[in-house]
This record gives sequence, C-alpha cells and structure tokens, in this order.
Amino acid sequence: MTRLGAISLVVPDYDEAIAFFAGPMGFILTEDVDLGAGKRWIRVVPPTGGTGFILARAEGATQRAAIGAQGGGRVWLFLETDDFDRDAARMTAGGVVFEEAPRHEPYGRVAVFRDPWGNRWDLIEPASAG
Repeated sequence: MTRLGAISLVVPDYDEAIAFFAGPMGFILTEDVDLGAGKRWIRVVPPTGGTGFILARAEGATQRAAIGAQGGGRVWLFLETDDFDRDAARMTAGGVVFEEAPRHEPYGRVAVFRDPWGNRWDLIEPASAG
C-alpha cells in the first residue's frame, strides 16, 4: 500500500509558517526537529489527519523565488471541510483573506483564498458533506 505522506511547502520562515498553519488554518504541529545548521524538519497536518506539509525554509535565490509560486499562479492546494461556514469564519478571524465569495459548484461549496506567501487554495465543502 502506498499513500502521499507529505508535500514540501517552501516558506520564508519556519516560525511564521507554523503560526499560520497552527493558527487560522487549524493544523496540528506534529514534528519540529532541529537538524542543525539552522535547518528543521517541521510537519503540520490537518486536524483530521492525512497528508500534511513539510515546511521547508527557502535557501538561496531559486528557492526564495519559488515561495508562493509553487502552483504557477493556479489554485493548487485543496482544503476540504465538513463545515464551510465554521472554517471560513475561523480563517477570516485569523487574517486569511478570501479572493471571492463562496460559490456553489457541482462538486461542492468553494472559495479561493491565498496563504501569506501567495499560494492559492480552495476551501471546499464537498457536495457529499452537506
């Protein structure tokens, strides 16, 4: 059996990223290991488990240029919820800005937001969840 264990997300600062994910996103910090030389192994996962992120601090110009652009300007991260209103309210209270009002699509209720670094996400309540 295989599964997608984690996705590496390039960020400018470890602690800033932890604050965002553990704050308005509601994720859980499951690992924060000092690897020496200023590097850390940091994993955050959604509260229900599943695939999480390894937060990778950018090193060098090429990696710094990738911050917020890993999806090439497209929505590339999809956060599913069983209660859109609850999670959108928590996120908004924590400073997350949605690009649009929620809309209904055949696959569910959805709205696009950006994280602090410019990555575009969908918050989705799947049609089967409501």
